Amino acid sequence: MARLIVRGGRPLNGTVRVGGRKNAAVAVIPAAILAGGPCTFENVPDIADVRTYLEILRSLGARVKLNSGSGLCIDPRAVRPVTPPDELVKKMRASYYLLGALLARFGTAAVALPGGCDIGERPIDQHLKGLKALGVEVVIEHGLIKARADKLHAALVYLDVTSVGATINIILAATGAEGVTVIENAAREPHVVDVANFINSIGGRVIGAGTDVVKVHGLIQPGSCHHSIIPDEIEAGTLMIAAAATRGQVRLDSVIPKHLEPISAKLREVGATVEENGDYVLVRSNGRPKAVAIKTLPYPGFPTDAQQPMTALLATADGTSLVTESVWEGRFKHVDELKRMGTKVRVEGRTAIIEGVERLTGAHVTATDLRAGAALVVAGLVAEGETVIEGIEYVDRGYERLDVKLRGLGADIRRE
Repeated sequence: MARLIVRGGRPLNGTVRVGGRKNAAVAVIPAAILAGGPCTFENVPDIADVRTYLEILRSLGARVKLNSGSGLCIDPRAVRPVTPPDELVKKMRASYYLLGALLARFGTAAVALPGGCDIGERPIDQHLKGLKALGVEVVIEHGLIKARADKLHAALVYLDVTSVGATINIILAATGAEGVTVIENAAREPHVVDVANFINSIGGRVIGAGTDVVKVHGLIQPGSCHHSIIPDEIEAGTLMIAAAATRGQVRLDSVIPKHLEPISAKLREVGATVEENGDYVLVRSNGRPKAVAIKTLPYPGFPTDAQQPMTALLATADGTSLVTESVWEGRFKHVDELKRMGTKVRVEGRTAIIEGVERLTGAHVTATDLRAGAALVVAGLVAEGETVIEGIEYVDRGYERLDVKLRGLGADIRRE
């Protein structure tokens, strides 16, 4: 297992290019099953979850070719509705998108219950509710989700809880249903829009993605397409937070500034300067951050995936910060590791109360999930002395060569 060694105290300075969005890539890749011919993709992040998904598609019969840089070609014409290997499916949460895609194309799917980071209870009841409304019979046996429909039909689906995964899964399945499916209380995240854009590019008709009401016209006649994955605002947000925490100046290229507005707003509150221009943002800070209050919410609120790195920044803020996690109840596991570095923080229910300290000190810590690992990296960049971060395989699931990008900005960080 790899680990990262970080020597803190160096302000980040320079320019970095942000890669493709993890959460978009792991939704668009299974959506390629719906295509009628080869599809090419650009800006695909080279991360562990993407590599796992490509292995899953190969196991189903797809032809997959990685091109130079961030290019990818998927030919799904030979895909068959076989059960993908459990050991691959259980590596990540997004494997549940196979249900919607396989049902739309074949009317049947059998997929193991998904894995992913342990950040609290993550039920799939809204996914199954939507699929059942489309006429799918679902049985869960021995950890396997078995789904089947003689004929998919359009339906009105109201999501009791706004769920990104359920919204995308229902969109995928509804492309194979007769009629127009309406999803109310749909998630509005940018990667929902990216999936809809991909489906429309292969001949589908998804209307309203990015709003809370999405309409899907079914029984598409799919073709091929060329699609570029949207930039990853969580990678961008993590780097922005790291720039502010280390009191540096970083320009992030190839981003969509509007997707970053919730993070930009909070960074301005802590005293950083954030400038936006076209497809880049510039973050700079030269003083101790100010304490703020944060509450995570579905998009366009402050993203839960940026909460943990932001907690690391607030560890050295002037004053007491409150961070309320309203999305995942198990997303404060990094707190105990931050305490090893001198952070004064306590958790009461779903709120972390952070008393800012003058400095953090390096320590031996362990990542407990993907974004917790990113938080420890941010803390290590700020801390005096050396920080050793174990469990870095979590970080590799969602960040493309994070250590390399940080080293390019002047960080003293190496992988062992």
